[in-house]
Amino acid sequence: MNDEEAINLLKTDLKFTVNDIDKLEKFRNLLLNYNSKHNLISKTTENAIWCRHILDSAQLLKFFNINSNAKLVDLGTGAGFPGLILSLFNKNNQFHVKLYEKSPVKRDFLAVIKKELKLDFEIGGNIYNSTIEADIIVCRAFKKLDQIIKISREMVTKKHKIIILKGKNAQAEINNVSLGHNYSYKLEKSITNNDSKIILIEVVQNESQIHNSSHKPKGRSR
Repeated sequence: MNDEEAINLLKTDLKFTVNDIDKLEKFRNLLLNYNSKHNLISKTTENAIWCRHILDSAQLLKFFNINSNAKLVDLGTGAGFPGLILSLFNKNNQFHVKLYEKSPVKRDFLAVIKKELKLDFEIGGNIYNSTIEADIIVCRAFKKLDQIIKISREMVTKKHKIIILKGKNAQAEINNVSLGHNYSYKLEKSITNNDSKIILIEVVQNESQIHNSSHKPKGRSR
């Protein structure tokens, strides 16, 4: 897929405006400039940023309601994928985005983009130093599925959805993880790569909630 095809999909399928595309072009140029000094993305993907990074991230908009009153968290966002792209599209003041990234260099880049493009998102550091409050978790090139599920179970404070961009081994990863009865999943095809998959996980109730609810005093029966 070339740049023109990727931009056309952003406009027609995902409803990015002309102003959004202008901002994405500015983002792309800033990313290339930073990448010449710091390793934010692989050099081999610099000629395919629109498809490999921007459109790949933007397609997640199909799997949640950005017009809701919700908080989306991106774990290990790197140069802002996918969370920054979702934030750029967002026009709803009640929908909040937070990007977690442990690298100071990458956090500095995110802060520059936030200021230059006048975007509204929070920047967090190492997720293991935080309690995560999220309705939606997204991640791309972050950690293995079992580690993401462990974070979900132990650190996220409420019922949530997890959306993960994965490669061709997505099903094999799921088969090797014990999700438990509180987690259900399905796979969707990526629009940027025929072999890649998107894992959609619904979390009914996490382990900490179950533990807390089991210790609450029961009301007197009437």
